[in-house]
Amino acid sequence: MGREVCRTVLHRPGLELVVAVDPGTPGATVAELTGVAGPDAAELAVSADLDAIAESGAEVVVDFTHLEASRATLAYCSAAGIHVVVGTTGFDQADLDELASLFPAEGGSGGHCIVAANFAIGAVLMMRFAAMAAPWFDSAEIIELHHEAKRDAPSGTSLRTAEGMAAARAEAGRGEFPPDATSTVVVEGARGGAGPGGIRMHSVRLPGLVAHQEVLFGSTGQGLTIRHDSYDRTSFMDGVVLAVESVASRPGLTLGIESLLGI
Repeated sequence: MGREVCRTVLHRPGLELVVAVDPGTPGATVAELTGVAGPDAAELAVSADLDAIAESGAEVVVDFTHLEASRATLAYCSAAGIHVVVGTTGFDQADLDELASLFPAEGGSGGHCIVAANFAIGAVLMMRFAAMAAPWFDSAEIIELHHEAKRDAPSGTSLRTAEGMAAARAEAGRGEFPPDATSTVVVEGARGGAGPGGIRMHSVRLPGLVAHQEVLFGSTGQGLTIRHDSYDRTSFMDGVVLAVESVASRPGLTLGIESLLGI
């Protein structure tokens, strides 16, 4: 994802790529890693040191790493007063509470932070549609499918989807979905895991996949399936750019890009 973000920034008017940090590829140029030609990419070497961020004069950092690295980067950016757009997943509530203290809406160092489980516009709409449907059906399950290298399961998008569905049902006075009626589990885990609102969640990891999710609803005599597919990492870039262009005007910690889309 980091390479795709670099490609996007290099090609988008109004954006400038001033630094790239990756401890795994120090010294390589952005051109070598992304395949983008031109002096901006050829002359920019990847750094292994977070201090390169402040030294570059970067105004916004985009973080697509893993949880441990992201925590360190966010703490660094908070101290330096630099805005951050975060696509790393796996944060728990304690992490989010810590981020809220690192990036307070008032006071603090001046940096703002947007954390989103998914930057694909279609995926955000899928989550919204699922929340709209949740109060009107008797049962629902979520199946999320990702590439084999994804570290967390279930995905941050599926958890956010389930949370929105559970909240919509609670607001409508419907409560949780009925408990699973399965009495005999032949293979442990076959019914997935129980997520927010009692929604069963299933994770698939296969080579060749990128990011896919479907929400299945059922009631007597009818069913509804809401599905979103990201076939390529470019699908996330419009949302990333929107967040980069918006973060300076969003004090504190913003979760998701729904508010940036007005939904």
